[in-house]
This record gives sequence, C-alpha cells and structure tokens, in this order.
Amino acid sequence: MEPIDIGLWVTGFMLVLVVLGMRVAFAAGLAGLVGLTWIFWAKFGYSPDKFVKAVTVSVKIAGQVPHSKVSSQALSLIPTFILIGYLAYYAGLTRALFEAAKRWIAWVPGGLAVSTVFATAGFAAVSGASVATSAVFARIAIPEMLEIGYNKRFAAGVVAAAGTLASLIPPSAILVIYAIIVEQDVGKLLLAGFIPGAFSAVVYVALIIGIALIFKNVGPPVRGFTWRQRFESLPGALPIIFVVVIIICFVYNPFGGDAWGTPTEGGALGAFVVFCMALWRGMKWTEFKSALLETAKLTVMIFTIIWGVLIYVRFLGFADLPGAFSDWITSLQMSPMVILICILLAYAVLGMFMDAIGMLLLTLPVVYPAVMALNGGESVAAADSAFGMSGTMCAIWFGILVVKMAEFCLITPPIGLNCFVVAGVRDDLSVQDVFRGVMPFFIADGVTIALLVAFPSIVLYLPMLAQ
Repeated sequence: MEPIDIGLWVTGFMLVLVVLGMRVAFAAGLAGLVGLTWIFWAKFGYSPDKFVKAVTVSVKIAGQVPHSKVSSQALSLIPTFILIGYLAYYAGLTRALFEAAKRWIAWVPGGLAVSTVFATAGFAAVSGASVATSAVFARIAIPEMLEIGYNKRFAAGVVAAAGTLASLIPPSAILVIYAIIVEQDVGKLLLAGFIPGAFSAVVYVALIIGIALIFKNVGPPVRGFTWRQRFESLPGALPIIFVVVIIICFVYNPFGGDAWGTPTEGGALGAFVVFCMALWRGMKWTEFKSALLETAKLTVMIFTIIWGVLIYVRFLGFADLPGAFSDWITSLQMSPMVILICILLAYAVLGMFMDAIGMLLLTLPVVYPAVMALNGGESVAAADSAFGMSGTMCAIWFGILVVKMAEFCLITPPIGLNCFVVAGVRDDLSVQDVFRGVMPFFIADGVTIALLVAFPSIVLYLPMLAQ
C-alpha cells in the first residue's frame, strides 16, 4: 500500500474517533502514532519481526514532536494573552468597560445588546480566548438584558456570538497558532486582525439594531443616562484602552523605525500592566489565584491539542498527503476563487463536528499549501497571482478567512463551544436556547466572510502599511 493510501485510511480512522466523541488531541495523537507505525512497517515489508522496530521508530518521532514545536518562543504569546483577559476580569475592568458602553450606547434599539458587542470587542483586544470572553459576559451582560425584558434566547445568542470576536481581534491565540503552523510573521497576522474584527462587530451591531426595530419586544432600548453619568463611566474603561495602546505601540512602533519589541514581549508587558492595574484596584489573593488557575487550565487545553495534532501532522508529512492534495486542487478545471469558496464551505461543515483550534491544526497542513499553489506559490508576485496579491499577503488574507470560519464554528451546532459555555454559566438557559439565539448571527457571519473574500483590502490594509 502506498503512503498516500495509508494517509487516507488513517485520516478516516481519526475522523471516526472524533465523531464517536474522542477528544481531538487524543484522536489526532493516536492516529498519528498508528499512521507512523503503519508507514515504517510498510517500508520494512510488513515483516513480523520488524513490527517492534517500526513501533519504536514511530514512538521516538512522536516523542520529539511536542518539545520541538511547543518550545517555540511564539507560543509563549498564548498564556500571556489569556492571562491578560482573566486579570482584567478579576480586577473588575471588564464590568467597568460594559458599564461605559451601556451608558453611551444603550439608547439605540437593542441598546444593551449593542453595548455588549462593543464591550466584548474591547475586552477581546486584551484577551486572546473566545471561550473566556463568552463566560465573562454571560455573567455580566445577560442578567442586565433579562432584567429589562430582553428575550432570553436573544440575549444568550448575542453573548455567544460576540464572544467569537476574541478569535480575530488581537491578541488572538488562534491567529498565533495559524502563524506558527504556516510559518508566517505573527506580528503582521495580529495586525491584520484589527480591521476585520472591528468590521465583524459593526455587522453584528447592524443585525441587532435591525432585529430590535422589526421585533419591538426583543431588545428594548435603555434611556435616562445623563451626560455626567456617561463621562463618569469613562475612567473605568480607560485602563483596557491603555493596555491596548501599549501593546500596539510596543509591537508595531507607530512612530516609524524598528519595533520596540517582539509580540511575545508585548504580551508579557501587557500582562504586567494589567496586573499592576489589578493590584491598584484592590484585587485580592483569591482572585489573583483564580486568574492564574483559569489561565493555566485554558493554556493546558490548547497546548494538549497542539501536541496531539502535531504528531498527526508529522505523519501527514511522511504520507505526503499535503502535496497530493495540493496537486489535486490545482488540477481542477475551476476558477481559483470558486475552489477557495468551496474550501471555506468545507470548513463550515467540518466546524459542526470539531472545535476551532483542532480543526485548524488538522486541516491547515493540507489545505494551506493547496491555497498557496492556487495563488501561484509562496514567492509569487501580485501581478502574476490568481488572487491579485503576493504570496505573503495571500497567506495573511487566507489566515484571517480561516480564523473567521473558526469563529463561525464556535457557534454552530452541535459542537459550538461558546454556546455550551454560555449555557454552563447560566442555569436558566439550555444549550438549545443558546443555539436558537445565535441563528440570526449566522447571516451576519456569512455577510462578513463574503465581504472579506470580495474585498481583500479590508484584511490587507494594515499589513501593507507595516511593510
């Protein structure tokens, strides 16, 4: 049996394990180990006395993968970004941000929901985890929306959908993972996420206002705040804005010249600044301990997925499945744009059964080379490319598209993780309630993705300025 055939059989085996309920990290790690053993045993001619040798070689390769990849300096961004978010929450900065958004914006139709989206976008700028963002605002925003008569499904849907913005707005753990897998510049990818993330928030807001205007009882506006009350709310929101400005200035140096530091150093500096602010606001030891524990739990979950999937990715390299898939994609007699749209639709379907990080880690080693080949290769110039952009810009553009698809997958049934988190935080909501509440946001995400595909400049404007 050829290595490519082994790759297809083992990939099918892994997908069956995932559908049966095995965690992606363990399914991918097991499939990778089985696949490596199969390939080496095949090279030894399936000799019974060589099976132990094949297993030994496979275990050694699998054992080297986690350390060699996870020791990458770029991955140290992930725990620092997550820590910033949890420190901001336990220091009370998140509630202050929501209060400021409420006093300034809640007068519009669906005002509290709109305030939630903008506050979530602001919190996403200091937190790299969608799950953490959804959990935080499920505690803060939903009770206030229910108190003034919001439909509970709509309120839950707003929080679950708005929580996905943390996947795109820097600092983003998923963007960091994408950059490491495809070996692209982390700083440029994070920079590229700002405008699409803000654009996604604006589309959500437009949808909410439209729903509130059509269905009067869904999201009543909140009025009565004086200008004095509005301005009094601003100091509480300024710390988060201050942290965002520090990280941006440190990493991208808006004054020109070389950056003042790496994204890793910027994340560490941001975490230190938020920690100082938390101490100044009187954060207690128990709250600090909770922030560290929550950060550790989420970081371990993400790193475990990375470890397992990287073993599978190493097996894919031996099976040469990425090269075969790339050759097949480029041989199709269709427009490159049509093929790209089909790939994005396939992500939408796959995301119904897998978590976002696992989905990207499993698919990108195969899909990314194919997309780059469609455009003309890694080193193609914009004038000679299929999508009208250089290889580097295509990698950034495609990264934002797949991360946006990962956002979409965080709210799609039956695995939409954000929906489970919101339902878990709120005893009065079932998972079915949350899934029904997020359905209108499928339309908003579809519109956003279509516009990002049609107008790549939305994604590439800031990275091109940074060149």
